Amino acid sequence: MITKAFEYTFLLLIFPGFLFSGTMGLMTGWVDRKVTARLQWRAGPPWYQNFVDIAKLTLYKETLIPEGVSKAVFLGMPAVGLAAATLVSTMLLVINAVPQRTFIGDVIVVVYLLLIPPIALMLGAFASANSLASLGASREMKLMLSYELPFILALAVPIMKTGYAIKLGSIIAAQQSTGIVIASASGVISFIVMLFCIQAKLGFIPFDMPEAETEIMAGTYIEYSGKPLAMFKLTKAILFFAIPVLMITLYCGGIKLTPWGVVTAVLEYVGIVVLIVVIKNTNPRVRIDQAVRFFWGVMTVLAVAAVVLAYIGY
Repeated sequence: MITKAFEYTFLLLIFPGFLFSGTMGLMTGWVDRKVTARLQWRAGPPWYQNFVDIAKLTLYKETLIPEGVSKAVFLGMPAVGLAAATLVSTMLLVINAVPQRTFIGDVIVVVYLLLIPPIALMLGAFASANSLASLGASREMKLMLSYELPFILALAVPIMKTGYAIKLGSIIAAQQSTGIVIASASGVISFIVMLFCIQAKLGFIPFDMPEAETEIMAGTYIEYSGKPLAMFKLTKAILFFAIPVLMITLYCGGIKLTPWGVVTAVLEYVGIVVLIVVIKNTNPRVRIDQAVRFFWGVMTVLAVAAVVLAYIGY
């Protein structure tokens, strides 16, 4: 019992859980900032800048609580979102390393866990009793409702292409034996749809309207400071690391623990991150109504087409 408890604690808190995922997320965020700076003819920050920012918020910045707020919700939601993001990252890395640890419905569990961080952000913003925060939370709600439909439809394609498996380990095993999902026409279309959906899940341009610093002064984050703000930023960093791993798992056959397999996974990961950063730096922010039309229109149509193609074997 003690051994099991120690094992689970180590997995969740050290490796591949909170500490490892947070470190990788902050380093991925640095790559994002560095590439963005280079595109803008700037030098960009040093590699440790994101770590310094989190440490500064945690150790030196005061946590200010607005008057008239629900303290339990306002202070609790950042921790809830961070816990969900950590669980997603831990599950994905553990199952990729040891596919036998998969369980029935873990794909559905990951989808539900990915919903928790934006919901936590919305509840925290609504609880802050600030009109701009509430506006940002309202936009976050509409954005989430718009991208979830094509996201689920896109997710259906890897499930169908791997024999209707709803276990991540089975999806990985099926791709390693019969070929990766992205090598098919339906897989390519589904990958493109999911790429845009995760852009919105991460709150990156062109879908950063809930934050929109130049418009609503950080929106959902406007009343947060100190440790709670650090938790929200760390949540976003961990998701930035975990979601590309999810795409590698669903479309590229997962991560093989061999020298060539690890190199291939790293290249795939870097490629997905670069695509996210390119989209972020080559598009202006859209309005929330434009985002809803985009996801319920073009992306949903493409996702349905991918599902149909997967059903008929393409």
